[in-house]
Amino acid sequence: MKEKISGLIITFNEEKNIQEILDCFDFCDEIIIVDSFSTDKTLEIASQNPKVKIILNTFEDFTKQRNIALDSAKNDWVLFLDGDERTTLELEKEIIVTVESPDAKDAYYFHRTFFVGEKKINFSGTQNDKNFRLFRKSKAYYDYNKKVHETLVVTGSIGVLKHKLLHYSFESFEQFKKKMLYYGLLKGSELADKGKKYSIIIHYSKVVFKFVKTYFLKLGILDGIDGLKISYLQSLYVNESYRALKNKK
Repeated sequence: MKEKISGLIITFNEEKNIQEILDCFDFCDEIIIVDSFSTDKTLEIASQNPKVKIILNTFEDFTKQRNIALDSAKNDWVLFLDGDERTTLELEKEIIVTVESPDAKDAYYFHRTFFVGEKKINFSGTQNDKNFRLFRKSKAYYDYNKKVHETLVVTGSIGVLKHKLLHYSFESFEQFKKKMLYYGLLKGSELADKGKKYSIIIHYSKVVFKFVKTYFLKLGILDGIDGLKISYLQSLYVNESYRALKNKK
């Protein structure tokens, strides 16, 4: 019997991306969209696809949205993509072959090729970037303690697919900056919820270390001016996280 796959995505104002991401789910049996009440044409476009089921839920954090999507999938195998990710034909073929294999693992990492706009980023930590995107919902869930940089907890076997996802993460560095500031606020809230206490020494030592790690240890220097910008924005994310934690006192 052919294995069926549910395609999952969480959205908010993804008008520019939604058709392309739906196209990436063409081979899936159903498509679940958990939307945070988009105000653009995201839902209008998505509703034209007969495979789509739309669930509206007020946004609290990324993990809750993801788990709602996961709970709504009718198939055990799920492919969970972000709006800025794209499959390739080779990757789609690999996914289909993988889930049909009697030796299939329970969850698979996807490596990603990172872009800012149309420009490929080769280093700055992106060379090791990977995330779980294909897995059995019966063997995994998203850690409820994570508000940002969601963590999939897998209770089964793990594999890695050969072909990469294309990750068009940011249209520009200005958009990158806005996202890092927003993620920093969520991370600061997460730290506060875990009972972390603010320390000015930890704050600035972590900011400096994040820049050094991204620019030198993760070879951002080889990406030239783009690597410098990415390293700065990564350290800005850490700075905003601890600034938000300080304000929670």
